Amino acid sequence: MAMDFDPINFTHHFLIAMPGLDDEPFVGSVIYMCEHSERGALGLVINKPSDISLKSLFDKVELPLRRDDLSEAPVYKGGPVQTERGFVLHESMLPGNESVYASTMSIPGGLEMTTSKDVLEALSTGAGPRRVFVSLGYSAWGEGQLESEISDNSWLTVAADPAVIFDTPVEQRYDKALLLLGLQRWMLSPEAGHS
Repeated sequence: MAMDFDPINFTHHFLIAMPGLDDEPFVGSVIYMCEHSERGALGLVINKPSDISLKSLFDKVELPLRRDDLSEAPVYKGGPVQTERGFVLHESMLPGNESVYASTMSIPGGLEMTTSKDVLEALSTGAGPRRVFVSLGYSAWGEGQLESEISDNSWLTVAADPAVIFDTPVEQRYDKALLLLGLQRWMLSPEAGHS
């Protein structure tokens, strides 16, 4: 008798690059998974800052930034797809599945990813979400591609902790994500393989 298994869903998980993964721009990366379904997956690299500050980004889109706590924050390299497009990861503004912004994906686990300019406009007035992570570009996988990479030991997976994204210095995010699994960097072998 065949058994039906629910597909594995890595939405609201971290992907942690194994040392043997040498595919730029994913070397040493931690990716927050915004969506994962049978059609594919989408995530944002959370530990690769660009040389652009949020203040510079706001200047480019001709908006003031009236949030002193954010002006020096970096814009991150979210991945190699649509690197000219901005993605804002933030805490939910409203209870339930409604969003106050025009183009927002609600992520189970309490976060949202917004791609519409209205979130930037809210931040420019000093309002908007309290904690934000802004990236240019995103990471994507086609149907079955992520599952294949995980089975090839390219990635470790663990349920996401938003504190790693919003409260952890960027240089510590890889190690903090590993700690969620009870692992440290020295425990990982750079050799990919199967036991």
